[in-house]
Amino acid sequence: MAEEVDLSLKLPLDELLYGNGDFVPPEGLCWLSVLFCLLLACSYVGSLYIWRSDLPRDHPIVIKRRFTSVLVVSGLSPLFVWAWRELTGVRTVPSLLALMGIRLEGLIPAIIFPLLLTMVLFLGPLMQLAMDCPWSFMDGIRVACDPWFWSLCFSDMRWLRNQVVAPLTEELVFRACMLPMLVPCAGPFTAIFTCPLFFGVAHFHHVIELLRFRQGSLSGIFLSAVFQFSYTAVFGAYTAFIFLRTGHLMGPVLCHSFCNYMGFPAISAALEHPQRLTVLASYLLGVVLFILFLFPFTDPSHYGLPTPVCTLAPYRSSLCLS
Repeated sequence: MAEEVDLSLKLPLDELLYGNGDFVPPEGLCWLSVLFCLLLACSYVGSLYIWRSDLPRDHPIVIKRRFTSVLVVSGLSPLFVWAWRELTGVRTVPSLLALMGIRLEGLIPAIIFPLLLTMVLFLGPLMQLAMDCPWSFMDGIRVACDPWFWSLCFSDMRWLRNQVVAPLTEELVFRACMLPMLVPCAGPFTAIFTCPLFFGVAHFHHVIELLRFRQGSLSGIFLSAVFQFSYTAVFGAYTAFIFLRTGHLMGPVLCHSFCNYMGFPAISAALEHPQRLTVLASYLLGVVLFILFLFPFTDPSHYGLPTPVCTLAPYRSSLCLS
């Protein structure tokens, strides 16, 4: 019996990595991709509600229980990608972990550049925070280097949720697991704007708790939900872009944690600030610099060209190229 030959070895490297433009998706690929993404999103959100309690979401007991749930779901989430790959028969050259952005190549730039880019975007809020902060710069350095400060942070359940657990688990589930399943079906560009829809819809569960504890009027809660969906969808598109361009999970996680810390920019406060012109100029400068640095800071050549998830693209996309 003739020895079986791996035909991928006979393909030119460029075609093997990027595709030759004649990619034909396996039958039912898109349906399976969307189905698995929905299952992931429902599993993540559903895990928050397996605990019956009359306590609000910020209570330490509720937070600890939800930590357990989302960590279990997040730990099992790679199995969804593996099952999707087995069912669809999509060929992947990189390993499963590499597709999910868990790799060493280009790790240091992936930690520094995306976070620095996000800080540039928040130049206005950072300037506003620096002006209003009663501490000097050296005081801030001393606090940041104090182990007691960090022990207090890690003992605070809300801080741990907002800065560590939520960014890590949400980026793992909604970016690292979903993008490898969506890119072969929709292509890189469409996947960037499709993936955040699952992320935005997943945040609608906050409406249930607001209604349950009657935290505001019905119209106010609805408007808040619409705003949160819009904001999380835009943010999700940004971190999906970061993940696609860098091929690393760590960058989106750090950006997510930083944005959770900063919150939505207080534009109304900036308009009423005593040094309004300086603050508003910082807002404008931050946006301009962000636009200028967006592609150079996320150039895939910094992180090992091509990024693993880009090898699944059905056609060669400029988003995957330097």
